[in-house]
Parts: sequence; structure tokens; C-alpha cells
Amino acid sequence: MFSLEKFRQKYDVDETPYRVAGHALSFFVPQKIDSFINQDDLFTNFPLWCKIWEATAVLSFHLSTIVPEPGQRFLEIGAGMGVAGLVGAKLGHNMTITEYNDDAIEFAKANAVLNNIHNVTICKLDWNAPLIEGKFDYILGSEVVFKEEDIPGLIFLFKRYLKPGGTILLAEGLRKTTMAFVKQMEKHYAIAMKKQTMKSQGKEIPVILFKFTDGNERNR
Repeated sequence: MFSLEKFRQKYDVDETPYRVAGHALSFFVPQKIDSFINQDDLFTNFPLWCKIWEATAVLSFHLSTIVPEPGQRFLEIGAGMGVAGLVGAKLGHNMTITEYNDDAIEFAKANAVLNNIHNVTICKLDWNAPLIEGKFDYILGSEVVFKEEDIPGLIFLFKRYLKPGGTILLAEGLRKTTMAFVKQMEKHYAIAMKKQTMKSQGKEIPVILFKFTDGNERNR
């Protein structure tokens, strides 16, 4: 069983309030990222998971517009500290939250306990060797498309885990890699997108919410 006491002993954390669609949550975030950085290789496996991204807020709010249905399954990939997935679980969705980084998984588990969320599965997922079972009605992610070399693995993941007629929801910043990803995805899925502008520390951050649908799209 996960121990919040051991988590607090292992990590130096702050607690950040988070409000979505009338639901008030709190999330543990690292006080500093230094201990998660490989000083000999600053750019490989940089701890992007340590931040709650603006795109995560966009995805979290969108989940509040989806009416929970019995038996409907959601898979979040690259979940970081589990923010969007835990919001979804709080809203009543059947969530499986996945991440590759072990520290991020610990934070996601701690955040589930912090918010008294029990209807959720949190586990490790390697995109290049995925081992979880089953298929999902929705696959979710925020800021998961950072490197072009990840694109084939992501498409493989979608093909393996998305149910026929299912939906992929991704919230991404505007980057060259994002556009390269869209060009590959349009070979396999119908695409709809909506641009939103988030304000953070006095700056305007553009975020695109992508909806990719399998051929037999259901009315959502």
C-alpha cells in the first residue's frame, strides 16, 4: 500500500491548489528539480514532468465536458504527476494513468491519496514496450509530443490501445514537432483542433487541443 508518510520523507514538496469546473483539488509538486536532473546530460530525460503545464489545464477542463458513462475507459499517457487523469477520475471517469518516470509515478500516487481518489489505476508504461492490457475509449495526453523520434512509438501505442471508434485527446503547445506529428496522424485519423490561449506569469501561451478519431466515430 502506498505510504504518504514515506513519500514526504523521500521528497521535498510544495502543495499547489488546482480548481477545475467547480472541483477543488491540491497537488504535490517538487520544490526543486535539481535532484531529478542528470548533471552529466542535461537534455536527456529532463524532468518535464515536474511542471503542471498550461496544456494540462486545457485537457483537464475538456474532461469536464465529457459525461461519464458506465464501462467507458480512459488511458492517460505521459501523465507526469497525474494532474489531468486525477481530475478525470474526480469527475467520475474510469482512469488508467501511466508514466515512464518512476519519480513521476510516485507523485501521481501521492496526489491520488491527497485528493482521496480511489477509482484510478496508476502504473508504468514504456511507449516502446507497452505491457498494459485492454483497449480504451479515450487516450489522453498533454505535452507528450516533444521529440520527433517519439512519433512512431506514439502512433503504435494508439493503434494498440484505442478501441474501434475511440477518441484521442491531446493538448499540445505550438512547436515544429507538433506539426510534424499532425502530418503523421492525419494518415490514420480524422482530426479536429481548437486553439486556446492560456495566461501564465504575464505571458500568453497558445495551446492546441487536438481530437483524433478512429474511422467509426461515435457521437460525442
